Amino acid sequence: MTQLSQKRRQILDFIHEFMEEKGYAPTVRDIMRGCNISSTAVVQHHLRMLEKEGYINRDPEVSRSITLGERERHMVRVPILGYIAAGEPIPVPQPDTWSNDFLEALELSYELMDVKNNVYALVVRGMSMIDALIDEGDIVVMQATNTVEDGEMAAVWLKKEQEITLKKVYREHGRIRLQPANSQMEPVYHDPENVEIQGRVIGVIRSMIRVG
Repeated sequence: MTQLSQKRRQILDFIHEFMEEKGYAPTVRDIMRGCNISSTAVVQHHLRMLEKEGYINRDPEVSRSITLGERERHMVRVPILGYIAAGEPIPVPQPDTWSNDFLEALELSYELMDVKNNVYALVVRGMSMIDALIDEGDIVVMQATNTVEDGEMAAVWLKKEQEITLKKVYREHGRIRLQPANSQMEPVYHDPENVEIQGRVIGVIRSMIRVG
């Protein structure tokens, strides 16, 4: 996992958008104005660091010479939208407001992801998925979808409770069973009308820091 500073990510995003709109690379002054940077010297510093880290290529003596580096072409930016409980559900914003703001973002290699679009991430709170090797502080990478197969792990929005939880989903006899992966915890049952799938787990990034 690789993370950029907020300002360098802003510069890279500006370069992407500028090139998509104009069909050619921005100048240093374009970046200075577009990213609200105080001077061209500061822009040059950030560009040198981005080039050193493999995100861009350029010729400093030639205007509009910026091209995307090998590293940037093979990375997927995944927004971290917030937290999800893997124990007792916790209240979160309404699902349709998740994309308006996010804590930070992950940059993951294309080679590590089977799915490239409609992907987001959530930080896990709780211990109910510990037997699936998902612990407190881990990050689950999700594909946005409103349906999953029985036994798949999903982010489930509970409409009446206005809460979200991470569980394995099973359909049985007119009800939905939300199954924790923790032998010390019991499953929870809900009416299908109360359950809305928000995404399925497609990957886990384990935290190196453990609580307790």
